[in-house]
Amino acid sequence: MSAKIISGKEVSAQVRKGLKKEVDALKSQDPNFRPGLVVLQVGNREDSNLYISMKLKAASEIGINAIHKRLPQTATEDEVLQSIREVNENSSVHGFIVQLPLDSIHRIDTEKVTNAVAPEKDVDGLTSINAGKLARGDLGDCFIPCTPNGCMELIRQTGVPVAGKTAVVIGRSKIVGAPMHDLLLWNHATVTTCHSKTTDLASEVGRADILVTGIGKPEFVKGEWVKKGAIVIDCGINHVPDSTKPSGKRVVGDVAFTSAKEQAAFITPVPGGVGPMTVAMLMQNTVLSAKRFLQAHQPGKWNMIYTKLNLKRPVPSDIDISRSCVPKCIDRLAREIGLLSNEVELYGKTKAKVHLEAIDRLRIQPDGKYVVVTGITPTPLGEGKSTTTIGLVQALGAHLNNNVFACVRQPSQGPTFGIKGGAAGGGYSQVIPMEEFNLHLTGDIHAITAANNLVAAAIDARIFHEATQSDKALFNRLVPLSGGHRTFSPVQINRLKKLGIEKSDPSTLTEEEITRFARLDIDPESITWQRVLDTNDRFLRKITIGQSPTEKGYTRTAQFDITVASEIMAVLALTSSLEDMKHRLAKMVVATSRNGEPVTTEDLGVCGALTVLMRDAIKPNLMQTLEGNPVFVHAGPFANIAHGNSSILADKIALKLVGPEGFVVTEAGFGADIGMEKFFNIKCRYSGLRPHVVVLVATVRALKMHGGGPSVTAGMPLPKEYTEENLELVEKGFCNLRKQVENTKHFGVPVVVAVNAFKTDTEAELQLICKLAKEAGAFDAVQCTHWADGGAGAVELGKAVQKAAEAPSNFRFLYDTEVIPFSLAVTSCLKKCKTAS
Repeated sequence: MSAKIISGKEVSAQVRKGLKKEVDALKSQDPNFRPGLVVLQVGNREDSNLYISMKLKAASEIGINAIHKRLPQTATEDEVLQSIREVNENSSVHGFIVQLPLDSIHRIDTEKVTNAVAPEKDVDGLTSINAGKLARGDLGDCFIPCTPNGCMELIRQTGVPVAGKTAVVIGRSKIVGAPMHDLLLWNHATVTTCHSKTTDLASEVGRADILVTGIGKPEFVKGEWVKKGAIVIDCGINHVPDSTKPSGKRVVGDVAFTSAKEQAAFITPVPGGVGPMTVAMLMQNTVLSAKRFLQAHQPGKWNMIYTKLNLKRPVPSDIDISRSCVPKCIDRLAREIGLLSNEVELYGKTKAKVHLEAIDRLRIQPDGKYVVVTGITPTPLGEGKSTTTIGLVQALGAHLNNNVFACVRQPSQGPTFGIKGGAAGGGYSQVIPMEEFNLHLTGDIHAITAANNLVAAAIDARIFHEATQSDKALFNRLVPLSGGHRTFSPVQINRLKKLGIEKSDPSTLTEEEITRFARLDIDPESITWQRVLDTNDRFLRKITIGQSPTEKGYTRTAQFDITVASEIMAVLALTSSLEDMKHRLAKMVVATSRNGEPVTTEDLGVCGALTVLMRDAIKPNLMQTLEGNPVFVHAGPFANIAHGNSSILADKIALKLVGPEGFVVTEAGFGADIGMEKFFNIKCRYSGLRPHVVVLVATVRALKMHGGGPSVTAGMPLPKEYTEENLELVEKGFCNLRKQVENTKHFGVPVVVAVNAFKTDTEAELQLICKLAKEAGAFDAVQCTHWADGGAGAVELGKAVQKAAEAPSNFRFLYDTEVIPFSLAVTSCLKKCKTAS
């Protein structure tokens, strides 16, 4: 009786149908997600092209995004390895195969190239790591090579159990024979591997209940060798002459099919047997890789290892504490919190920038809980907002096992080298390394300095050139000849539209239109844009510019501000994307014309250059706390002149990364009456984010000062009123804290008061503040010792914040942006009166 033919075409069709359903299910979870496969080919072999086209077609039918990446025959080994590294780093690619053989005119080490593929993307199962796992029997933690995997699926289709059977594999290649042996062995068969040099091969074959051939010799195995009732899986693809075929040849397997089918119970044809299954298993491995990727990158699935603090008494200096702790490598921290390697740009071992692609990948994920830390009205001694922010994050993470992110501002060099010092926190609640945090970081502030001063230079250069040139000469400079023609740039087209000139050909402008286009006619007295420097240099506060003879008498009084006062810093903190930042930078008003029209950076033609200078600064900076929690350090506008908050981008990425049960703790600058108010009414309005909890930081000594205590000077000994118990003074000063609680409650958000304790505070004073705060309407009030004890000293604060985050809230803005502020209304009225007179 003839053997039953095992059709690889039919089985592969069933596999593909099932895979399509799996891919559709993945898409239903995330409409923007598709399994990705890259096939890298070197050269242009015809047979390789055929195999690749089959793979691409199968991928398309299933819903896999497949890309054929071809390198020329001239590609060197280094070029091939570089292409492999690029694909390895691409998070949208889940399966990656290098098509063999490599068709290059140069010598390329195939083993080296194969092993360069990331094991987690090696859907061919050919890397040494995957082969090693298969050899050890770790079948659930590796990719099984596609041909052996397809063979096992065909064997399963027979319904004959493998366990206990005698199996013979002919061939020992790394692609078929060796992995086939391992697969059969770990499925509990007794396996013998044979090859062309095996003595008495016919006898060995005759014992096989399961025979798998991959020796690559046409009809090498004779039918009479096959055991009666055996399963025969023929992996061979060989060409033999056949004059009846148009090509003059036909494809046969390693087994003499006609005679073998009379002996076997089941047999695969060639072609149409194992071949289609190889492609199907490649697709199956790709879908499996995509599922593993999604499983490993579930929102909020962190694998954090926290750093244990070695607390010392007395508490050492901040810098000594920072240097005594060895931070985790920043790429490891990035992996722990779910960032992909291609989303992280390393700046050494302790800091990195995070690409904005992370937002795109995580956009459908739910946000975590949003907490803002603010303080009572600041005193010269400081209340410890930054220290409390970091201490709370360490408590929520390392001690209460929550996913938690800190988002803080980058410190300005002005305060860092002034009385205030650094802004990394303090004691055992710091961002580390504090030197890198406080000095330069990744150069964002320098980028803002360069961009700001480019605008300042453009303003004065434009005034100079307009004063020294005719309209025609000025126009020709602005729209120079290129290849015999003048062409408007996109930014110049925008200026024309702003002027109401609907023309795109420079030669068609009238003289009047040329004048309007070329002359901004800036009123020097109206210039609001200043040069900046991130240093406290008092002698640059008022300067005279333009005294060089080359400036032809054009001088004016100007000034330098500190860099964090630049509008570009405020734009950086409020932007949502590179395109949004370019749009915001373009709209910045720098002066007015003599006719009273606003002049913008787009009118100056520099908005594109500003965006280029800021292209790296827009990426949030990743650092860590002393206890190993992630921290975003990004943007640093001052609250007394801007909105005083770190960037929206940092908060948004962090809220996605922590997951719905996690926390993002951000800090608002200055006191609650400035920084917190601007956080709510400006930052939250632009970001669309809604806070869950406000943490209001207070200290005993600050309340004593607000209660009428003697003045203090930083660096000088404290008067006894601040070092001895004085409940009356604390209660008098509580009016400030009460008002800040009241201010916070106006926004409809629960407020937790954090009483930052110092060693000079008494228990009675601390308890009095907590009691009065609760009476004033705070959700809770908690004593904290995080400066001395790290996260352990803020555990109770962390618990209070967790409870408050679950409490009902009704966040609201305090004013409508459509309402014209009184000051603007008065200014408008005065302007009208002046015009009328």
